[in-house]
Amino acid sequence: MSAPPRPGTVDLRSDTLTAPTPAMREAMASALVGDDVYAEDPTLHELEERTAALLGHEAGLFFPTGSMANMVGVRLLVEPGQELLADVLSHVLRAELGGHGALGGITSRTWSDGLVDGTSPGRTLDARVPLALMAPDAGPHLVSTAAVAVENTHNFGGGTVQPLEQLQALRAGTAEAGVAVHLDGARLWNAHVATGVPLAVYGGLSDTVSVCFSKGLGAPVGSVLVTTADRIARARVLRKRYGGGMRQAGVLAAACLHALDHHVDRLAEDHVRARRLAEACAAAMPGSVVPAAVETNIVVLRTHDVPAAAVAAAAARQGVLVSALGPRVVRAVTHLDVDDAAVDRACEVLSGVLAGAVAA
Repeated sequence: MSAPPRPGTVDLRSDTLTAPTPAMREAMASALVGDDVYAEDPTLHELEERTAALLGHEAGLFFPTGSMANMVGVRLLVEPGQELLADVLSHVLRAELGGHGALGGITSRTWSDGLVDGTSPGRTLDARVPLALMAPDAGPHLVSTAAVAVENTHNFGGGTVQPLEQLQALRAGTAEAGVAVHLDGARLWNAHVATGVPLAVYGGLSDTVSVCFSKGLGAPVGSVLVTTADRIARARVLRKRYGGGMRQAGVLAAACLHALDHHVDRLAEDHVRARRLAEACAAAMPGSVVPAAVETNIVVLRTHDVPAAAVAAAAARQGVLVSALGPRVVRAVTHLDVDDAAVDRACEVLSGVLAGAVAA
């Protein structure tokens, strides 16, 4: 187990690393609670109802993790032996440890948005691709497609916001074919703030939607899945079966409610800081990132011939932490605990490391 970062470190590895603010801790300490397995936690009910209303759905259910919310959300739409279509770099297939297959009996097939050799600035949905791949009634020999998963914003694509017109085209095509849509909206708040598209518009284009409170919004724990009331009743059973039944979880829901009240609009600050970081890195290592393509709070750097691990290690020695996501890919994520001074320091360190690598 690694040691926690030293005080004064600028930690850009993920927006999951935020600590609850003092005001959030106060809200947690004073929360009204009950036993959620008995469906008696009033603060949890408030969060579920409020989130569902924001996203234009009937009901919601709280989950301890986004991965569990995604697995249950997909399982509501896809029966064992049926198929889920998703982008090749989607979180549901790349970063949930095969849970959809291992626990849900779900098969999957992928498509590639953009280039896969690292030169694409992001993963942008082209609805024509999954629509062409769908096989909703594949007969007795092939796997039938039951749902398509979309990620907005796209994590491994660099915080890419999926174009609204492509989401609308996907919804129209899947609805006509009788195929469902799951939206992995872990960072949907970022897409909403970046574009001004109402959350209910995004939510209305999918049958199930998961949103996360422990990333950009800064809560310590928690995601909510929204869909119809009937599906949420089924989801409660699946959540318990997956080990996610909770007791006095209102203390966690209180943090999420505080985040909704105080931390959504300020995501715009993270976006501005990420663009500044991208501009500094692009100047130091031309071609490492396209600053104009950095739409939200994630900066993905292509390090060309320089090992990403070497870049991350050199930055860490100077107190700036970033993630090496691949042999030549570095990710930096701005968040609630990274202010202007911290981004200035990150710009100085990372641009120095990258410029030094170019010079070498």
